Amino acid sequence: MTGSVRDRTLALAGVFQAAALVRQVARTGEVDRADAETCLESLFVENPQTTEDVFGGVVPVRRGLQVLVEQLGGDGRGRDLELARYVISLLVLERKLARSPALLDQIDRGLARIRDQRRHFELMHPTIIGALGQLYADTVSTLLPRIMVTGEARFLEDDANAALIRALLLAGIRAAVLYRQVGGRRWQIVLQRGRIEAAARALLEEPATPTLH
Repeated sequence: MTGSVRDRTLALAGVFQAAALVRQVARTGEVDRADAETCLESLFVENPQTTEDVFGGVVPVRRGLQVLVEQLGGDGRGRDLELARYVISLLVLERKLARSPALLDQIDRGLARIRDQRRHFELMHPTIIGALGQLYADTVSTLLPRIMVTGEARFLEDDANAALIRALLLAGIRAAVLYRQVGGRRWQIVLQRGRIEAAARALLEEPATPTLH
């Protein structure tokens, strides 16, 4: 994988897509299945050769790219501070996680076990979502500051929704790891906002040629 603005923008779109889906579940109790599958599938991609390999192409993170443009573009009046908080929190927690080899190893072992479970269950099956959510609770959620998800109490208190939110946050952490691997830094979101927005718009205009996981 290279460290181009294009790569960093794609990785960042993965973070934004996961954050947007977390917000959607917390507010509505629903989720766009295809977008969620893109995020969650990225957790199981081994040895990707390109940034696109992690997400299965550009098209699967189209929602993340759109949200990225909305957040970074214009005069700022249309920005969603809640969404921005989720994104920044994911980037902060990724840095803390990187300094904890024990937690990283625990996540790797946990994903290996869940990968075995996927031989019997589809990605969005409650068993898989529950296992991913528990893995997040046992690892990333032990780091401070914890991400405080806000929304409708009736949706947040639902066990299935809570598990899905945690699973999506784990996927957001994975995208944040990718962002760091291709040279992304938090300060770039502010100081290189225009370049990132332009790259996101260019990616949205690319022909729809998704690759397979």
